[in-house]
Amino acid sequence: MTRRFGDPPETCRSYRMRRGAYAILPQGKSVLLTHQEEPQPEFQLPGGGIDPGESPLQALHREVFEETGWKIASPVRLGAFRRFTFMPEYELWAEKLCIVYIARPVYALSHPTEPGHDAVWMDMAVAAEALGNPGDRHFLERALF
Repeated sequence: MTRRFGDPPETCRSYRMRRGAYAILPQGKSVLLTHQEEPQPEFQLPGGGIDPGESPLQALHREVFEETGWKIASPVRLGAFRRFTFMPEYELWAEKLCIVYIARPVYALSHPTEPGHDAVWMDMAVAAEALGNPGDRHFLERALF
């Protein structure tokens, strides 16, 4: 059974499964996050949805690059969590299955290519408090402390 974070599903709603891959990217005493402006400003673990025909690792590399501009190496799966949420950018209620990895940030290739995202290096302890969802916080704290 995968652990759930956040609000429980509402019985009156229909949720669409949305699988995603996310990365914890430590370097020294800092961690690389993405800051997303819309639909509300929020710090997140870099990552996102797994496209049809794509493996979780392929999605992880693609999404981290899109949201941070960084190339990563040596990803190791830490676990997964579920959360039920409304995704305004897709206008759907989703059951998100978030697969979390820890990986090594190798080097920045460019600025983020995903509109509305900025790459942010943050002290690990500060990042644990700043992340926008409790699942991200749980895995960051478990991996780094």
